[in-house]
Amino acid sequence: MTKFSWKKNAQRERTISLEIPNRPRTLKYRFFEILPAFISYGVVVTMVLLSFFNPLLASIFLMVVIIALLVRAVGIAFHTITGFNVIKRASKVNWQKRFLELGNAAESFEAYQKSMSKRQFDIIKHVNNLRLISEAEQGHFPLPNDIWHWVIVATYDESIDTLRPTLQAIADSSFDKSRMVIAIAYEERGGEATEKTVHILEKEFKGVFAHFFLVKHPDGLPDEIVGKGANITYAGHWLYDKAAETNLPTKHAIVTTIDADNNVHPSYFSAVAYEYLIRDERKHLSYQPVSMFMNNIWDAPAMMRVVAVGNSFWNVISTMRPHVLRNFASHSQPLAALVEMDFWSKRTIVEDGHQYWRSYFHFNGNYGVIPIRVPIYQDAVLSDTWWNTMKAQFVQVRRWDYGASDVAYVAGHLFTRKRNVPFFDCFAKLVRLIEGHTSLAYSALMVTFGGWLPLIINPDSRRSVIAHQLPTTISFIQTIAMVGIFITILTSLRMLPPRPKSYSRFRSFMMVFQWLLMPVVTILYSSVAAFYSQTRLALGLYMEKFDVTKKVVKNAGQGKNAKI
Repeated sequence: MTKFSWKKNAQRERTISLEIPNRPRTLKYRFFEILPAFISYGVVVTMVLLSFFNPLLASIFLMVVIIALLVRAVGIAFHTITGFNVIKRASKVNWQKRFLELGNAAESFEAYQKSMSKRQFDIIKHVNNLRLISEAEQGHFPLPNDIWHWVIVATYDESIDTLRPTLQAIADSSFDKSRMVIAIAYEERGGEATEKTVHILEKEFKGVFAHFFLVKHPDGLPDEIVGKGANITYAGHWLYDKAAETNLPTKHAIVTTIDADNNVHPSYFSAVAYEYLIRDERKHLSYQPVSMFMNNIWDAPAMMRVVAVGNSFWNVISTMRPHVLRNFASHSQPLAALVEMDFWSKRTIVEDGHQYWRSYFHFNGNYGVIPIRVPIYQDAVLSDTWWNTMKAQFVQVRRWDYGASDVAYVAGHLFTRKRNVPFFDCFAKLVRLIEGHTSLAYSALMVTFGGWLPLIINPDSRRSVIAHQLPTTISFIQTIAMVGIFITILTSLRMLPPRPKSYSRFRSFMMVFQWLLMPVVTILYSSVAAFYSQTRLALGLYMEKFDVTKKVVKNAGQGKNAKI
């Protein structure tokens, strides 16, 4: 049961704005909007200039960068293996059973004392939670029947073949459906096709849950950009008002936002309810599942499979590092917190990651993200043609990379007399945020081309032993890093859902050989996409429209059979 050690300072309790500032932005804000691009370009430019004027320093500079990346690669390999095993074990737990046991904690604790298999995932923690709840004063913890799940499914123009498996996965979840409220938040700009789709789904699923609502987000509302944040915020307000009309319990309601292509693990809602119930400061927490892009992984082109698996790995790794975990894509947060914060931001295309910072500053730094170590399966990018798929993948990644816009937002709240969070804690978070986005831009370029720059730009560098040996040294380090690649390949094969019968065994071999495309993928969908987003941010060409990733379904529902 986590409690935050930092106590609020009464002098810091001031009213702050959680909104992204309007234009024109202050010089300080613009400085921090430019900073990520300045650092990313600066690393590359520094390498070029040093290669021309001082190849020795260029070699040393590159080696420092490469060694830092190698150390990170070792950590990634370790967290990938341990994370996958943890998620696999956690996914086998009967979280609904554990959740219900919290309602009868004393008897359940006694039963475990007599018979307990220590091989079960986190069973010691569970038994300790039962003990603490049984010893607590009555009313300190809510009861299982007090907890409700509100689920907002955001959609723009996705097909019924995309949305139906999403709703069916929710219906198949282990949590009591009589305490679940479902809202399809759809866009008016989706047109008649979307209107028809959601009404068909309403007929199919309305009797499954306590309530099933359709919430149409009007187009062109003031102070909104075209994006998911505005859509789900409108739906959140609509549901909250509807709850008041229908006397729907709100005190212990947990709101989960999921995308149209998300297939939740059957235990997800039970696991969230369990974690919510055992926490003392539950309103100051959000709950983050492991997003895995495996729904249609067999159908996607090879380059998209590499991107999808790589993103899945990153989410697996993140769940093993709770101190740096941020909100991403689908996540859950208490209704009480969302009402206080006016739900999500309506003025950014990265409302998921930005929600972490809004919550952090709203709660004066007393906020955290709890990893829910069961997956939510999402689609790999797949459009109607290979070229459109390539473009759609770039659009998706550049939108994620636009999270660099949060650098200025965080810095604006940190470097001010109105600061309401601990300086060093926030400063460390800001440094991690900057480093994460900038390294995303320059790393692939430095690894791929950096070793040859001194020799190409300055022929005289061939006289330098260090510079001349640099490509060989880099190649040796990359050979060591290949261990991590093999771990990645083996783990990715374990994660795959069963191969559809429509594909031959040759497709399975391609799941291995696709990793030969990794250098191209990392340059195009890591470096180029990151530079694109950071450059636009630096120039003030703000990305203020959520470009929806088009989804084509070939084998609907495939992800629910994934191996985890």
